[in-house]
Parts: sequence; C-alpha cells; structure tokens
Amino acid sequence: MPKELTEEDRAIAADMIARARGAMAEIEDWTQADLDRLSQAIAWYAGNEKTFTRLAEQGVDESGIGDRAGRPAKRFKIQMVLRDVLRTPSTGIVETDEEKGLVKYAKPAGVIASLIPMTNPAMTPPVTGVSSANARNAVIFSPHPRTAGTTFEMTQIMRKACVEAGAPADLFQCVRHPSIPMTQHLMEECDLTLATGGKPMVTAAYSSGRPAYGVGAGNSSIVIDETADIEIAAQNTRISKTSDFGSGCSADGNIIIQRSIYDQMVAALQAEGGYLCSSKEKALLEAAMWDESGNRTFPTIACRPQQAADVAGFSIPEDRKFLMVENQGQIGAKYKFSKEKLTTLMALYHFETFNDALDTVRAIYNTGGKGHSCGIYSHSDANIDALARVAPVSRMMVRQPQSKANAGAWTNGMPMTSSLGCGIWGGNITNENVTMKHMMNYTWVARPIPEDRPSEKELFGEFYGRDVA
Repeated sequence: MPKELTEEDRAIAADMIARARGAMAEIEDWTQADLDRLSQAIAWYAGNEKTFTRLAEQGVDESGIGDRAGRPAKRFKIQMVLRDVLRTPSTGIVETDEEKGLVKYAKPAGVIASLIPMTNPAMTPPVTGVSSANARNAVIFSPHPRTAGTTFEMTQIMRKACVEAGAPADLFQCVRHPSIPMTQHLMEECDLTLATGGKPMVTAAYSSGRPAYGVGAGNSSIVIDETADIEIAAQNTRISKTSDFGSGCSADGNIIIQRSIYDQMVAALQAEGGYLCSSKEKALLEAAMWDESGNRTFPTIACRPQQAADVAGFSIPEDRKFLMVENQGQIGAKYKFSKEKLTTLMALYHFETFNDALDTVRAIYNTGGKGHSCGIYSHSDANIDALARVAPVSRMMVRQPQSKANAGAWTNGMPMTSSLGCGIWGGNITNENVTMKHMMNYTWVARPIPEDRPSEKELFGEFYGRDVA
C-alpha cells in the first residue's frame, strides 16, 4: 500500500468531488416531495429483500467475518431510516418557534466522505444514502479494502435508483481501489466526513482539518437485577450477542448479575445456547483472542463460538451459540475480558447491592467503551434511574436486546442510524445517533420579540444586593 497519494489518485479524487458538486447543483431546487421520492427509490433499490440479501451475504463472504445467514435481516435498518427521513423536513423552513421569533432553514452540508467498515459494507451505504440525498448532499464512499467489492456494487445499485428517480447518478460514488492515502485525501477535501469504523479511522477523520462525525469504541455492559424477568433477559441477551456473530460494537460484552439470581440467570443463558468456559478454557481463549500487543486477532472476531474455541485449542458442542467466561473482580487494562470482545463471547460478573453494580459499571467503562452504551433488565424505576445517573454512556436500553435497540428499533424511539456518537467521553462531537439532521447546515432567522429581560433580583436570587466589597 503506497505511503503517499499518487498523482493519478489525486486526479481521480478531484474528478469525483467535481462530479459530486455538479450532481448536488442539479437537485438544489428540488421540492420536499421530490427529495422524499428520491429517498424512497434509494431505499427500495438497495433494501429490497432479494438485492440486500445477496449483497449482505457477499459482504460476509468477502470479509470472512460475520453471520451469512443472519446479516440479511439488517435490511430493516434501511426501512427505519426511510421512515425517519420521510417524517423530517430537509429543505426550506424546517422549524419555527413563534414565541422566540425564530425560523430555521435547512441547507445541504455538501460533499460527504463516508468511510465504510468491513462489518457492514452493504448496509451502511444505503443507510447513509437515504438521508444524505434527502438533505441534497452527495456522498463519496471510501470502502474498507476487505469489502471494497460489496460496497462498490451497492453504490452502483444506489446510482441506478437515482437515475430512476430523475436524479443524477453522481450523488453517489465509490472509490474503486481504496487506500489509506486516498481516504485521507478525501477527508481533507470533502465538506464533511462520516467515519463509521475503528479508532484509527475515527482519529484520522478528526485530524483531517474538516468537520467529521465519528464513533467511539463499544463495550456494552448489561445490568440484570433481581426484579428482572430472567427468561426474557436471557433470550434478549442471546439475540443481541449472536446478531452477526457479535460483530457490532453494541453487542453485549459484560453481563452484571445480582448475586441472588446469578445461578438462575447463568442457567437461563445456558438454556439459550450459552457455553460456560472453565478457567483453563478461559485462559486458552485469552491467549487466542488477543495478540502480544493487546490487539484482537482476526480469526476470532465475529465468528461462531465453535471457531473461537477451535482457534483457542478446545472444542464445544455444535449446538452452543455463544461463550461465557466468569470474570468477577477482573476489571482493568490487564484483564482482557473486561474490554470490547467483538465476537460471540461475554464476561459474567455478580453484585450484592445495586451500589455494587454501579461500582462495577464505573470500573468497566474506565477500562474501555466509555461514551457508547449500556443496558439494564429491571422493573425497578429507582435502579434504572440510578444507573442512568452514573453510567458514562450516551444511550441506555431498558429491557431490550442491546445490539438490536441502540441504533433504533421499531419498538423504541431511538433514531435509526449506522453511526453511534459517543460524546466527549468517546472523543466524539455528539452523543446522538448520527442521522439526517447532522448532514445539514441551518440558517437561523430571528425576528424581533417583546423584551425578555428578567429583573436583576430575579436573576441573582438570594445573592442580589449582597455586599461583596
């Protein structure tokens, strides 16, 4: 891989950006109805069951990680993004506050550089594309080299959708031969970067000199107290942990269980397909899953538990769906299982009082994953409130499969996205799910209103008039 950008690549990038700006100019005056129709076309062409299934499977085959059978189900994310977009105005006046005399107008952000992770080469482009096109932006996709073929083919399908809706195909383009220098150059030249992927990618985006939305690392930790429905909690944990073989940063990594129900909960997880590793097997897994520098090893990322066990040097029954290791008291940089796992494995902890649970949560996030997400299975509003006040995370799911809920679900109000902002905790500029509203500029128009000026006594309260000389 070249260390510097070649003149040929520089010319290719310049041409792509010029074509993108030209495409934006063609839809500059489109009505909201026109833009909504365009988003519908993109969502259907990319997200119909036949097309998305083929490309989702292709992405798994191309990368060598993930669940070929399960990944096609992610097409619902495209549908949810379309639902949200169709309910959100993106041109002209988009917000009015008569009391404050404010009117907000939406404008395009510009040409977006969208960095695509190898874990979702078929899903991320249309999820981004449905929103960006509605906001009258153009996107240049920079794929991960391992899944460049899948991302390019999905882009071609989205280009066809544009043409069918009467829009220019160049609203979407894809780097054909991705490289680090090319990606870096696009981030420096485009108006905005959406960086969905690992820490190096996000760091590069933030150092590009252009505005960027990035994501932080995950290490989702789930608290289960004695008021929880154990069977539902176990079922949801299995659903979340096994989705795409745990490739998502939202997949349950640490399960923190009240001691009074610990044995019942572990038994319920085993009934759902969990395999509880012995201390010897745990040591073998640690040696296999992390290299000497503490980096995750590719053969154990987003794979069936049988594959992870085989790489580690032991075998498990074929019907097991995920691995569990007991990790009580082992939290911190030197304890690998308290970090993000990115595969079908979870670490188990127990607690006596809920304050003990909060201490465990604090310790885990001080180790990794701060800013991302946590969850809780509880029917105690007091416990839910206590965790929400303490957990240094941007989103907390209550009684839901974490990896199926963080980024939006039909049964919660989270905006659907493929990019989860982790706030200042995670080194990101936003705590929100990155959506269409983050892909627009806004013009605030302020008209005069009656004076809104409290008296000094109202403003300063009990301190008003004190002698402070």
